[in-house]
Amino acid sequence: MHNLYSSHHGWLYGWLRKKLGCAHNAADVTQDTFLRIIASRDALIGMQEPRAYLTTTAKRLMLDRARRQLIEQAYLSELALAAETITSYPDPEEILLAVEALEQISNALLKVSDNARNAFLLHYLDGQTHAEVAAQLGVSTRMVQKYLVQALVKCQLAQP
Repeated sequence: MHNLYSSHHGWLYGWLRKKLGCAHNAADVTQDTFLRIIASRDALIGMQEPRAYLTTTAKRLMLDRARRQLIEQAYLSELALAAETITSYPDPEEILLAVEALEQISNALLKVSDNARNAFLLHYLDGQTHAEVAAQLGVSTRMVQKYLVQALVKCQLAQP
């Protein structure tokens, strides 16, 4: 692990800095990439292309970060809209709890298949019917129902 880190840290940081356009975010994702790799030491056994492995891991982390930011931005936008129409505002603790819950849902959705995740997002965020989701994913409505159950079970299991 030490060799991988010392040989590729500078390169990965530079690559991420170009991709993200921000030194701080690049440093965070670089650190998160190596932490993820440390957490899955089995992946290091027989690694043929360390840079390919590092970039794949870093790209996944950037997607996770982008999803988290989108969820937070969407929630804050909804709060701003609600603030215009109602007289009372949620207190900071309520906002924090909501953002944490959304993060738990986001993390839980990372543990299901792409189709299950997409079905969940299309149905619950975009408000599409089961039939619309099925058409978009190219599966039956029964399969959409199974995907939604899988995603909801993961979300339920993610609760503390």
